[in-house]
Amino acid sequence: MTTSEIEHRESSADLISVLDARTPKTGGNDGGWPGLTLYRFTEPVAPAWEEIQSLSLGIVSQGSKAVIVDGSRYVYDPFHYLVLGGNLHFQAEILQASPREPFLSFVLEIDPALVRKVSTDMLGRRSSAFDVVSEPGEADRCVVSPLDPELMAAVLRFLRSLDSGADRRVLAPMCVEEMVYRVLRREQFSRMLHLAARQASRTPISAALTFARAHYAEPLTVNDLARQVALSPSAFSALFRETTGRTPYQFLKDYRLDRARELLVDRRMTVSEVSRHVGYASVSHFIKEFRNRFGDTPAAYVDAHNLEAELRRMRSDVE
Repeated sequence: MTTSEIEHRESSADLISVLDARTPKTGGNDGGWPGLTLYRFTEPVAPAWEEIQSLSLGIVSQGSKAVIVDGSRYVYDPFHYLVLGGNLHFQAEILQASPREPFLSFVLEIDPALVRKVSTDMLGRRSSAFDVVSEPGEADRCVVSPLDPELMAAVLRFLRSLDSGADRRVLAPMCVEEMVYRVLRREQFSRMLHLAARQASRTPISAALTFARAHYAEPLTVNDLARQVALSPSAFSALFRETTGRTPYQFLKDYRLDRARELLVDRRMTVSEVSRHVGYASVSHFIKEFRNRFGDTPAAYVDAHNLEAELRRMRSDVE
C-alpha cells in the first residue's frame, strides 16, 4: 500500500468517525448547515426515485452508492465523490451497507453563484467564468471523480467547524469555498461550470431566490418577488413551483426557519429575538411553525442539540 493510500484510509477513518457521530437515525439527518444532509443506512436499499433542486456535492465515507441519471449509472464510494446538477430527477441505490459497517455519506447543496465567484477568481478576470462555458446541454448532469487528499481535508474541516458557533460563522463558509475550489482545480473545471451555469441560467427564479435570501427578514410578498424578475405574480408562482417544487411562500418559510435554527443553536439570541430577526411578528406563531418543521419547540430543539454536542465531546474524550 502506497503512502498516499495509507493517508487516504486514515482520513476516511476520520470522516467515518465524524459522520457516525452526527447520524443518530437511519436515513437522512439534518447536518446543521443550510443544504447539508447526512445519511446512514445499515442495509442495502433498492433503487428509489429522488429529486434535487440545487447543484450538489456527494461524498461517501463508508459503503457505496449508485445514482442513475438519464439511463446512465454512476457509482461512488470512499475513494470517489459525486457532483449532481440541479433540478434533477434521478434514482438512488445504496449498494453496500451493514449494521457493523453502515453506509455513511453527506450531500451538500452548492450555490451556483459561489461556483461563479471561485471560478472567476481562479481565472483572474473580471468577466464571469460562466461566459466561457459552452451550451449547458453539452455537459453530463452527473460527474464522478477521484476524491483527493486536499478535498478530503477541506471536507473534514468543514464538518468539524459546525460544532462551534464562531467556527460555523467564520470558517464554515471558507471551507465550502475551498471545497468548490478543490473540485474546480482538478479535471472537473469545465464540467462543474457547465452544471452551475445550467442551473443559474435556467430561469429567472435564481435571481428571485438570491433576492429572497438577502431580504428574508422583511415582509416579502409574491408580488415583491415577481416584480424583481419582471413577471406577473401568477406566472412567477407557476414558474417558481415548477423550478423548485415549492411555492414562494413555502420557500420563504423554510428558509426563515432554517436560518432561525442556526441562530438558536448559536445561542447568542433568545427565542423572541430570533423570531423577530427572521421576520416573525408573533413569537407564538414562530414557535408553532418551528415545531411543525423540526418536531420540537425552539427551546427543546436547542436543549437536544446541546446534549448531543456534549455527548460527542464526551465520546471524543474517551477515544
